[in-house]
Amino acid sequence: MTATEARADAGQATTFESLDPRTGDVVGTHPVHTADEVRAAVARAREEAAWWKGLSFDEREKHLQAWKGVMTRRLAQLAGLMHRETGKPHSDAMLEAALAVDHLSWAASHAGKVLRRRKVPSGLLMANQAAYVEYQPLGVVGVIGPWNYPVFTPMGSIAYALAAGNAVVFKPSEYTPGVAEWLARTFLETVGRPVLSVVTGFGETGHALCTAGVDKVAFTGSPATGRKVMAACAETLTPVVIEAGGKDPLLVDEDADVEAAADAAIWGACSNAGQTCAGVERVYVHERVYDEFLATLTDKARAITAHEGPDSQIGPITMPRQLDVIKAHITDALIRGGRAVVGGADAVGARFVQPTVLVDVPEDSEAVQHETFGPTVTVRKVRDMDEAVELANATRYGLGSTVFSKARGMELASRIRSGMTAVNGVITFAGIPSLPFGGVGDSGFGRIHGPDGLKEFTFAKAIARQRFKPLLALTTFDRTEKADRQLASIITMLHGRGTTIPKG
Repeated sequence: MTATEARADAGQATTFESLDPRTGDVVGTHPVHTADEVRAAVARAREEAAWWKGLSFDEREKHLQAWKGVMTRRLAQLAGLMHRETGKPHSDAMLEAALAVDHLSWAASHAGKVLRRRKVPSGLLMANQAAYVEYQPLGVVGVIGPWNYPVFTPMGSIAYALAAGNAVVFKPSEYTPGVAEWLARTFLETVGRPVLSVVTGFGETGHALCTAGVDKVAFTGSPATGRKVMAACAETLTPVVIEAGGKDPLLVDEDADVEAAADAAIWGACSNAGQTCAGVERVYVHERVYDEFLATLTDKARAITAHEGPDSQIGPITMPRQLDVIKAHITDALIRGGRAVVGGADAVGARFVQPTVLVDVPEDSEAVQHETFGPTVTVRKVRDMDEAVELANATRYGLGSTVFSKARGMELASRIRSGMTAVNGVITFAGIPSLPFGGVGDSGFGRIHGPDGLKEFTFAKAIARQRFKPLLALTTFDRTEKADRQLASIITMLHGRGTTIPKG
């Protein structure tokens, strides 16, 4: 049974197959876990969570660093499995796995620094109290992962949730279940207990995970599915972190390194066959360098061909139905007056899509307003960077962005409404473990990676400890009128001399 057939018959099927999108060959057969099985998996994870939480930060770090070592030594094995299940070039799979390992190491080594108990100021009014904040694990975290980056993206939640002291139940995409099972298997081999476990299946399995009693769900996917996840989690007030894709812009200023900007644009648009939520889908170029940029970009795009050979720099479209979306976006752009200077509607084949560069595309077209998720990019000339920023911010998405500018890079980056921005680079923020990753608007909310990613899978615990008897007893029914007057005097002294707001 193919993955598509199994999806259609998920209510009856007990297993499904993951396929190599290059060849259609079966990569592996996996169970369709039922709602009862998912609840049982969460119950087992609850037991493991108690043990895992009971370890010290140092003890958890040793386990996670050992797992990192196993993953690193078997990196080629993991990349090979990714290559077969997603079709992406082996070198891209290696890069993805390497970045995931680096994030795992950072999360393991920094969890204690970020989350352990620390003292905070008590303030003059509560000077008799010692105040502390610590971050405690939630318990069991459900992770629903995507197929486009089946290791790097879910590990941004898995590694940080584990480092924070949680157990994890991971539901991967039905297109990449083998990768998920590899991660859980190597974890169990290293740690000896299934603190990380996997359930496989289709949308019904994901829904079951949302309602199985987990303490938080981390989801990566489309905005439409993200809304379904939120609705399911709302039934039990289960909190969520949502990463729901992007329509990421690249801005090219008049003083930019045009060669570097064009190279970043083509790589950001076409690497992983364009199936990158934080890649490049729109480019806005200052009119003074537009012609030079477009000529350079066009040459680079024409030099890349997607094909079945092992030396192809672009893999196939992993999810077959996405081919229709890509073609529809290109066709809509052309019908509405756009031009394809490279590629076009006929660039969309049965499995592969050739690089496509579109110009003169209306800003309200599908190719500009909605995520295409293919190796395509729109390019528009702008009079200045003010116009570029305005257009960059004119979609409901707000995930990643890129700026090429020698003088104004940081300024422009701050003005773009997105969760992350790379200046004179592309997607570089994703490779820096200390930086948070996430979006705004239809790109979702919440953060993975960095200190924010560790805290995302905890709750803040506040502790106040009395150091000595208060000079002014306030939290008692024996409080006197004199105490009230003293309180009013203290508050007036501390806060009564604020700056007066001018009239007019």
